Parts: sequence; structure tokens; C-alpha cells
Amino acid sequence: MTAINRDIGCVGMDRRSDKRLLLDLTSIWTRREPQGKEDPMTIASLLDPITGKPGPVRLTNAQEWMQGRTLYGGASALVAFTMANRAFPDLPPLRAAQIGFVAPVGEDVTLTAEILRQGRNVTQVRSEIHGEKGLALTALWLFAEEREPNGTREASSPENWPGLPEDNPTAMAGKGPSFIQNNFELRYGQAKDEDNGATVRRWARLTEDHNLDPVSKLVLMGDVMPPGAMRAMERLGQISSINWSFNVLDPQTQSPGGWYLAENASQHLDKGYSSERLRMYDAEGRQVLDGLQSVAVFG
Repeated sequence: MTAINRDIGCVGMDRRSDKRLLLDLTSIWTRREPQGKEDPMTIASLLDPITGKPGPVRLTNAQEWMQGRTLYGGASALVAFTMANRAFPDLPPLRAAQIGFVAPVGEDVTLTAEILRQGRNVTQVRSEIHGEKGLALTALWLFAEEREPNGTREASSPENWPGLPEDNPTAMAGKGPSFIQNNFELRYGQAKDEDNGATVRRWARLTEDHNLDPVSKLVLMGDVMPPGAMRAMERLGQISSINWSFNVLDPQTQSPGGWYLAENASQHLDKGYSSERLRMYDAEGRQVLDGLQSVAVFG
């Protein structure tokens, strides 16, 4: 849901018709799409061409991760993150990121990375993805060593805990954009017959056998859900993410079964834009990612 010109399902004229239209809607998020070929190494093959050296790269198996005419935002962010990590392999853990989705990301790209500042504990790195027509994605990564804690406060547990993934029915089976069908298993994280406001919540996990480090998995999965604004729109239209900022709360997360509860909620929707709060929780209810996103709402 992360770059320009993304067709995403939207809801109807009132809350009572909202749930019915959400189920019946034909859009990039609800229509059935043909399954891609099975490839248990699609993440590895996507990232393998990234050496850390600036220059042109062809992203193998990019079609497995497409959302409309662009690479899915979590995958394009992971490409930029991997470029930063491989350019500077001795970085401390990632703590935060700011990502700008400028234009569609295709198969043939040019990658760059540079250290903006390296202090005693904190290193800031900028990496970018350029396409045929110029800049497509820009990212600022904040890596930082642990400090001696001066106070602690646990993040709040999610409200209306949905229970474990296996206790919830499968969601979007045979539906949705290519990157969902090829790479993710989804289960409901909220009751279908309840009014959840402008919030979309689903359990998600990768279906392939992979060896991603915990932070790379969060970058890849943190943008998997459509904006919560889709539940509050009054008429059908496109939704396109403009940016994505997030803080990593647990860079060592290892959620049981690989499941994470992804929640997108519109905090304010007006004048064609939605301010979205993005959160991810592990299967034990601990928040591992806290994010904010600006979304353009068309129609």
C-alpha cells in the first residue's frame, strides 16, 4: 500500500453497509488474482543482487512482490534497508526509520547509501532507490546501541485481544494483490460482525521458508495491511501511501509461529488525506513496532 497509484478497496455510504461492501468489493485488495509460481526463496532472491555497492541492480523475482505497478511498500523498504546494511555491515541495531514513497519501484533500479552522521552510539544512514524516471524511494535509518536504562515503561497491550492466530479464521484466501497471495498468510484479528471504526487488524505471517533477521522481517511486514481509512470512506476510490515512519520497539523479536498482529487505524481523515497509526504485536501481545503514515485518499 505504499506507492503512488495503488488501487485499494474502499467502503460504502454508511457504517451499516460498510461490512457488506467490504466483503463484496472488487478492487486490488479484494479481487482474486492468479497465484504466482511457488518459490520458497522469493525473499532471498529479491535481496541477493544487493551487494551494498552503489549502482544499478535488477531485483530478481520482483513480480512476486508487486502491488499494482509497483513493488509492495514493505518489500521496497526492505530493499533500501538491505542496501544500508550491506553497505555498512557493522551498524548497531535499527531503532527507527523515515521512508518516503516517491514513485513506483520496478524491477530495474539504482541503489545508493551513505552515512549522514556516526556518533558514539547513534548512526544515521540514508539509502535511496532510483528508477528510470528518477528518485522512487528515500529512507533515513537510525541505528543505535543500547544504553543503560533510566526508567522503563512497557508498551500497552492491544485492546480487544483477538486470541491466537489459530483461533481465528483465514482472511483474504485467494484474494488481494499479488504480494499477499504469493507471500503471506492472513487471519482475522477482529470480529467481522463488529463495528471496528476506521481500523483494519489482521494476523499475518510469511508463507515461505526464510532466514530473515528479526528487524528485516518487521520492515517487510510492517506495511502489510491497507489503511484504516478504507473503512471510513464514503465512496469508492484509490488510496496511496505517501510516507511511513516507525520505531522498532524490539529488534530481537521472535514471535511464535512467525505470526504478527498488524493494525492500521485512521486517526484523522479529511480533505483527501488520512493520518494513520500503524502498530505490530507479537503472538504474546507485546508491541514490537510503532508507526505513523500519511495516506492520500482519492475519489
